[in-house]
Amino acid sequence: MARNGGQLLVECLLALGANKGFGVPGESYLAVLDALHDTRGRLDYVLCRNEGGASFMAAAYGKLTGNPGLCFVTRGPGATNASIGVHTAMQDSSPMILFVGQVGTDMKGREAFQEVDYRAVFGPLAKWAVEIDQVDRIPEIMARAWTTAVSGRPGPVVVALPEDMLTDETDVPPLAAAPKLYEAAPSSAAVAATHDLLAGSKRPVLLLGGTNWTEKGRLALQRFAETSGIPVVAAFRYQDQFDNHSPVFVGEAGVGMPPHVRALIEQADTILAVNVRFGEMTTNGYTLLSVPQPRQTLIHVHPSDREIGKVYVPALGIQAGPNAFAETLEPVQGDWAGWREDARAAYEASFDAPAQPGPVDMVAVTAWLRETLPEDVILTNGAGNFTVWPNKFFRFGSKARLLAPQSGAMGYGVPAAIAAKAAMPSRTVVCFAGDGDFQMNCQELGTAMQAGAQPIVLILNNGIYGTIRAHQERHYPERVSGTTLENPDFVGLARSYGFHAEKVEATEGFAAAFRRALASPTGAVLELVVSPEAITPRQTLTQMRTAALNARKADA
Repeated sequence: MARNGGQLLVECLLALGANKGFGVPGESYLAVLDALHDTRGRLDYVLCRNEGGASFMAAAYGKLTGNPGLCFVTRGPGATNASIGVHTAMQDSSPMILFVGQVGTDMKGREAFQEVDYRAVFGPLAKWAVEIDQVDRIPEIMARAWTTAVSGRPGPVVVALPEDMLTDETDVPPLAAAPKLYEAAPSSAAVAATHDLLAGSKRPVLLLGGTNWTEKGRLALQRFAETSGIPVVAAFRYQDQFDNHSPVFVGEAGVGMPPHVRALIEQADTILAVNVRFGEMTTNGYTLLSVPQPRQTLIHVHPSDREIGKVYVPALGIQAGPNAFAETLEPVQGDWAGWREDARAAYEASFDAPAQPGPVDMVAVTAWLRETLPEDVILTNGAGNFTVWPNKFFRFGSKARLLAPQSGAMGYGVPAAIAAKAAMPSRTVVCFAGDGDFQMNCQELGTAMQAGAQPIVLILNNGIYGTIRAHQERHYPERVSGTTLENPDFVGLARSYGFHAEKVEATEGFAAAFRRALASPTGAVLELVVSPEAITPRQTLTQMRTAALNARKADA
């Protein structure tokens, strides 16, 4: 049966198990759009407003489901707009495939209209970047792209699609099914060595992260940690991968790292790191463990050989899948009960913070949300000081999920929430967004309206780019530059996109407003008026400025 490249590509995606894609249309991949016309209900195309928002949706979809999030964009400007999602998916270890329309093969190398060398541009950003120049190779390259995105350390793959290749016809059959991939399992010797190193320690810590966990694997790791009494720390923005209600969970190692977590990692004599990419935030700027030889005995377990030893030389490196490794672990006993209990007590105490200055007190709001939100809630956020509330003041049970970018990309939260609602429409999805963060991708409310995937968005409006203002006051006190925002009518904007919307100007009004948001069939946007003084839970902007000025006087 003869079919063109666009039809063959879409049939391969269906065989691989794809059921949803996000994108912005372009003339460079019209053949793919035409093929998608016949797949509605099987492979749905979610029409987005900007390629950056579309790529964020794909990255978040991959992180949430474990299957590659698909994004379709046109060449040149479309691809470069989408690059932010590729970078985010890479740093998040999220499976994703970005399809980019390309100039015809007969025009390549001439700087044709919107031409980009995608291998050169995306090579450093993605796990793999490839261009399909021959229509007959679509099944081969799609099989490799899918497998590359989900195996080892998951990540983004970029596939360029020349326009003439997509209209060429072929009788090559599409793929029949997705490959069944099994994780690499650790050797018995590696498991025994892990047990011996932990048994010989006095202050062990289990550090976990990554995206490719299964429920069975998470439960196995939790059983091991609880029966062994080892304190568990989540890597930056992966606290949803371990039940926070467990007596062994002690916090997240990320931005604004709590002092007890920092001390725990520094003072540990043995660290079992499972599925962790040792990023800057989790290591407090690579200071908690010495580079390249940590003082702590490091056991690093990761499915990718490229992660083991990339920054830190482990005492024991094990290339294995996190779930396969967790299922092999046997309890280990040691005299560290007090070590774990002190850490858990410090974690519990970290939820206590003073009442915040200003109209809406986020300490009170997040305390109410902890008690009210369903156990399978999905929280999302972009970047900014406001992320302390969903990241440090919420407890993720075994069914709750967090979609938050390790890349620190502003504007991720709204598209991620839309992707989550599109993937799992029956679940409650709540996005936390600062006023600056929200405006990075607020146009995607139109995507949500059209797709019927409308989450609840909480806009924490303090009228400033809070993170940068905080750095300004610490380093250049009283010299405000470029961080004050003049904002639109957020309620009016949200209503124009068909959302229920309210402005909450007092803490006492939040609970009723949120209940109305939950009851709304069209999603909701709640604008919360918070004070710029409430820049962190335990230090105001004025206190920051005063401390910086006093330090300058002392040095003068």
